Formats: sequence, C-alpha cells, structure tokens
Amino acid sequence: MDSNAGIQGGKPSERSAWDAFVTLADADGSAAHPHHARLIAGGPGQRNLSDAVHALCAVHGDHPGLIVDVLSRAVQPEASDWLAVAASGFADERTYLAHLTAAVGPLPSTPGQAESESALVGERHALEMLARSERRGCATGAVAALLQDWREIRRVLDVAAERFGVAVPAITLPPETDTAALVAELGASPGCQRAILFGAQQLFAQHRGLWSLLEARSSARGDL
Repeated sequence: MDSNAGIQGGKPSERSAWDAFVTLADADGSAAHPHHARLIAGGPGQRNLSDAVHALCAVHGDHPGLIVDVLSRAVQPEASDWLAVAASGFADERTYLAHLTAAVGPLPSTPGQAESESALVGERHALEMLARSERRGCATGAVAALLQDWREIRRVLDVAAERFGVAVPAITLPPETDTAALVAELGASPGCQRAILFGAQQLFAQHRGLWSLLEARSSARGDL
C-alpha cells in the first residue's frame, strides 16, 4: 500500500523527526480514511460497528502485542521507560476491546469471510515483523504511530461503546507530549529519523488496510 505522504527518496525531512511524523500521521493515519470517518460521523449501522470492533480485537487484542514485543527486545534501550508506560496503557485498551467485543455480539455474517480472516492474519504478521526489526528506530516509530493512531481508533470504539452500553474508560496511554519529545530526541540523527518514519509509515499502512477491508465488508453486506 502506498503512503499518501511518503518519504521523499527515503530521505528524512529537514524538520524535526516529530514534525515529519505528524505530517505522515495526518496524511496516512486512520482519520484520513473514509470508512473511519463514516463510522464516527453519527448513526452508523450496528453491524458496521460490530465488524470494526471484532477486527480491531483480532489485530490488537492479543497479548503480548506490538508494544510489549518491542519493549522486550530492547533494540533501543533509551525508549524503555516510555515503552513500559505505553505497554501498561495498552493493556487497559485490550481490556476495553475485550469488553466491547463481548457487548457487540457475534461477527456480522459477510461474504468472503475466509478471505477476511486471512487478511487479518496478514495484519498481525506484519505487526510482528515490525516489532522484531533490528533497525534502530523502526520498531519505536511503529509504536509511536500506534499510540498516535489509537486516539483516532478510540473514537470508533467509543461510538460503539455508547451504542452498545459499555462504559468508556479513560485513556492511560502516554500523553502525546511525551511521545513527541521521545521521537524528536531519538530522531535527531538522519539515520534514526528515517527508521522512525519508516516504522510509522508501515504501521499506518496496516491500519489503512484494515479500514479498507472493513469498508469492503460493509459494501458486501449492503451496509454502506
């Protein structure tokens, strides 16, 4: 999948790593996808919300997940404190996802279910590969992108929670200011900035693929 923002010629931006990261997130993050916008715009069908919750749980609901994998590998030890806070916060998000998945009921019947399941397996595998990257900055960039994009994903989850009567918990992920400071510091060198942006770009691409899959499934059910 192509990035909407891209990294020109594989070269880092002359701006700070965080500025370049935000530009990438704005162009390629979940908020830019029409199906994400459709789900949070108001009045989405229950089957669309249920499908989204099940898919997000399939990709991000299992322990240990991307953040814990990156923390345990410690390729970039200077990020360990931030990763530990992120891992703890994302454990809370997995609990929220589990409650939502139980509340929204069974997965909506949709043509091409086997293909959808295969695509979700592919998403999980791609995240595992990002977590295992030995390139300094790559996995860190993927985690930063997950934290940044999760706040947009949370908007969909919270709409589903309100629809299905689930209490919406507070977010306990690291504040954006902490992530911004870390990305700017670690991305001060051109090589690490490239790696951070590459990891972020790959994470955003997986989320774009997920929203496109959900959009196609909604269309197949006649729910668009």
